[in-house]
Amino acid sequence: MTRGDQAGTGRTRRGGGYAVGRARRTRILHIAMEEFAENGYRGASLARIAERAELSQPGLLHHFHTKEELLAATLDLRDEMDSARFHSEDGSLLSGSAALYALADLVDHNQRVPGLVQLFTVLSAESVTADHPAHTWARNRYRRIRVVLADAVRDGVTRGEFRADADPETIAIELVALMDGLQQQWLVDPEAVDMAAVFRRHIEALIAGIRAGS
Repeated sequence: MTRGDQAGTGRTRRGGGYAVGRARRTRILHIAMEEFAENGYRGASLARIAERAELSQPGLLHHFHTKEELLAATLDLRDEMDSARFHSEDGSLLSGSAALYALADLVDHNQRVPGLVQLFTVLSAESVTADHPAHTWARNRYRRIRVVLADAVRDGVTRGEFRADADPETIAIELVALMDGLQQQWLVDPEAVDMAAVFRRHIEALIAGIRAGS
């Protein structure tokens, strides 16, 4: 084997090791999502997460040094999964009715992944106290969602899709409140509450009500 071959093999091994480590980290995060969803932050156990991931606790701590760090990475992954739904194929952010329908699609998706919805609902409820590790995340997440939705409506007004008297900020607050309320009711009584259908009807009525010329 030549020196160049040896160097190439070394790079392949390092690349392969990185891919394996990244895959293991992603698997840990998905398992952590389940644990936090089932038990909340305070009731979640690093030992249980390590066991479910088929790792020793020191092995888990090699990837995430603290429970708080693991929670932050889990929440970041959840946000990345949701955020991707609000971008078009070219990477641009959706706006106007396209963004509102994307929000309805997200609620429809959430109805098929109750564990993720439970994770968000449990942590959101816990994080109302300022000392909770997810408090800042929850506050910033709500602010970010409201801004994205308000901007989507505002862009719709600018492009002439929506009426000029549409109130972007109020609409954003109402949509977030409806999403959270439906999620809570659905988790408690899924057979009685079809949150995806209810939310989509609201989106359709909202768009019809603020559409230019209506």
